[in-house]
Amino acid sequence: MEPFIRSDQYNFIKAQTKILINGHSTVNDQDVLKALKSLAIEKVSDFFTNLSDKQMQLLNPILKVEDKEDAQEFLSTLKPYVIPFKDLSEKTIKKLFPKAKKLKLPSLEDIDLKEVSYLGWTDKGSNKKYIVADIDNKLIGLQGSIKSTSQTGICAICNAHEETAMFISQTKGSGKDTFTKRGNYICQDSQKCNQNIMALDKLNDFILRLNG
Repeated sequence: MEPFIRSDQYNFIKAQTKILINGHSTVNDQDVLKALKSLAIEKVSDFFTNLSDKQMQLLNPILKVEDKEDAQEFLSTLKPYVIPFKDLSEKTIKKLFPKAKKLKLPSLEDIDLKEVSYLGWTDKGSNKKYIVADIDNKLIGLQGSIKSTSQTGICAICNAHEETAMFISQTKGSGKDTFTKRGNYICQDSQKCNQNIMALDKLNDFILRLNG
């Protein structure tokens, strides 16, 4: 069976297992637990379109999750069916940022492509942050300045409450030698941000708005 689970969907499923674990550790009423299980499988299946019988059979064991060990075993059976982010070479990334002459790349070998919805890294020497996203099967590179806020806030990409930084990109304006600056608060830690993403709408909106 081909991979069919996006990284954000996998994160959503993981979040549902945590709800079930919490329910089993705090609730004794079997009717309540049954309702929790029904709600979990309903939410998970609704996150997909046109699931085949085999795909549904792979997701159904979430109903048996009661503790961390159950969750780990269930999630490990799903991991092979997670769609990895596009395999990126240094050459491909550099083409996305033609104006960045001294582009410092992340260690691509250390990145689990099944755990990212986008690739993001910071060049601390220049205070520049680089983001690579796949929008409608097209790679888009977005770069901007990054300024730490030393405080927590809501990330515009993952919508979670994390340590944030102000990301500002600059694009050419309509007039000659004019530029437009756009920005928003995003997670300082792109790895943590990716782990928080449970839907792609905010990521896509962020990229398209700042890249426009």
